[in-house]
Amino acid sequence: MAAKPGPRYKEVRRARCSRRGRYLLAESLTDRVIGSAIEVHRHTGPGLLESVYELCLCRELADAGIAFARQVTILVLYKGAEAGDGFKADIVVAGELILEIKAVSTILPIHAVQLRTYLRMSGRMSGRMSGRMSGIHVGLLLNFNAPRLVDGLHRHVV
Repeated sequence: MAAKPGPRYKEVRRARCSRRGRYLLAESLTDRVIGSAIEVHRHTGPGLLESVYELCLCRELADAGIAFARQVTILVLYKGAEAGDGFKADIVVAGELILEIKAVSTILPIHAVQLRTYLRMSGRMSGRMSGRMSGIHVGLLLNFNAPRLVDGLHRHVV
């Protein structure tokens, strides 16, 4: 006879489903953006500056009809007061996804920290896409210097 699940079973299962749900956040949007990034990489290849990839990706997103904003300011608030100039997210897509574009030989841990910082502070954005934001939970770190973009793609969820 199989043991009946204990009272904590439902709690653990609910937590697992919640985590899985967080990973599925913005999934279809993420897929469309990745497709656009692959298209850019297919036409440009590795070895260019980050700013070139950013411009080309913005063009590709616009052609696909995907809303985005470039160089969005993320404020740093400490104890309710602005504590400096803040950060610039490379691209914010549809108010749901932050893109951090790199063109480096290797993605370092500091690059992931940079994106996670943007995600954690994203409820404090200023600019065009800041209206309804309580924070963005999904980000893509795109290293266009990889021979295949898929090898330079990292998805982060906070």
